[in-house]
Amino acid sequence: MKLQVVGTVATATLVVCSSTAVAADWRQPNANLRGTRSVSSPISARTVATLQVRWRFPLTHGSTFGSFASTPLVVGDTVYAQDLSSSVSAIDARTGGVRWTYRVQAPNDGPNGIAVDGSRLFGATDAFAFALDRATGRVLWKRRLVNRYEQFIDIAPLAAHGLVFTSTIGFAPGGRGALYALDQRTGKIRWRFETIRDPWSFPSAGGGGAWYPPSLAPDGRLYFGISNPGPWGGSPVRPNGGMYPGPAPYTDALVALTASSGSLRWYDQVTKHDVRDYDFEASPIVAGRSVFGAGKAGRVVAWDRVSGKRLWSRTVGTHFHDLGPLPKQKTTVCPGLWGGVLTPMAYAHGRIFVPVVERCMRESSVDPAFPADLRRGNGVLVALSAKTGRQAWSRRLGSPPTGCATVAGDVVFVPTLAGRVFALATSDGRTLWQAQTRAGINGCPSVAGGLLLVGAGAPTAHGRGVPELTAYSLPGYGS
Repeated sequence: MKLQVVGTVATATLVVCSSTAVAADWRQPNANLRGTRSVSSPISARTVATLQVRWRFPLTHGSTFGSFASTPLVVGDTVYAQDLSSSVSAIDARTGGVRWTYRVQAPNDGPNGIAVDGSRLFGATDAFAFALDRATGRVLWKRRLVNRYEQFIDIAPLAAHGLVFTSTIGFAPGGRGALYALDQRTGKIRWRFETIRDPWSFPSAGGGGAWYPPSLAPDGRLYFGISNPGPWGGSPVRPNGGMYPGPAPYTDALVALTASSGSLRWYDQVTKHDVRDYDFEASPIVAGRSVFGAGKAGRVVAWDRVSGKRLWSRTVGTHFHDLGPLPKQKTTVCPGLWGGVLTPMAYAHGRIFVPVVERCMRESSVDPAFPADLRRGNGVLVALSAKTGRQAWSRRLGSPPTGCATVAGDVVFVPTLAGRVFALATSDGRTLWQAQTRAGINGCPSVAGGLLLVGAGAPTAHGRGVPELTAYSLPGYGS
């Protein structure tokens, strides 16, 4: 692996770190420690229609899943972005000019990404967690986390209280993904939590870990959504997940930990004995006494975040043959692989905004399902009451929403794999503005002040397109 820092260095504006995103900053992958993906902004239902392209930053590096799958950060007048080669760039927020680049040749299928706390920027390659000096891109430390049983890192970290929270994931055969807290100053492992509680019954099984950031409550409780066991489907000898009999805790669950020690407070498994690859992977959202989670099973669940008691559960999108054992002959399953709630939700105004991928699959109990073309499918954005789970409105999008929901004031942004960015009214889902990017989108927008940042680096039905990070701004903003 070749590491190199290139480009010119410019002085970055230092801003006092806060646990919530302020109007001009987006410091954590999901905006703030609570994971709401919601900020105050001069972008509103009245002004959003005036957004215009301010600059475009080319994305030239990537992996088999494209060039970009993360969330850009903004601190002061600098944008920070990680591409799917694991490289990180610091970009002038006013002009789009490069300030520095931390160049890495470590392809990652994503979602990856970075977090900022104080003067340091934290991220990972496929194998190493790292810390960079935010002003210069200089490497401060690297920590290898992958090993025989933890084969990959594809998560954006959360950085707070002197710790960096991250995860490995495990693959079959034998994989056992784990959650980590690293020391921000040194990269030393402060604690490690295994997401596979028990030994695998058969060495061909594997799974666990997290691939979207956790969320942190003010009282120090940390919430992670955990991925699936595998291999899903099954084999003629061990059908319907027979390689991992039983529920296989803590897969497909929400786990609540003490952030300082990694001790388990409670967990709730949303899909027990998962045979459909139904990761419960989306970042949890902390709002008051509640925590909300979702995943590829197309279910949004609310808990009392202290006791772990379920408050409500709601299905979103199309559901067909999604419960219980699979038949031996292939049948249509909805949501299918890479369907359901594939990317993080947003929370604002007492509502949860849920991007839902409508993609069904032909599946059976004796072989794993693989999609022929991930670019197919449709999508919907659903607004749910955070108190009851009742649907307030939904909006068809015409393409899978493979980027996160993002709220600026009374506007919710949702991008699609076809490269379309929609700005919808949080009140009723009506279209306020839309834009077409020059590549597909499987990354997540961010908002800082009057600036909207959208990374488009995924292949589309018409080819690779032009991968780039686009900054849209209100007229005259920041000039």
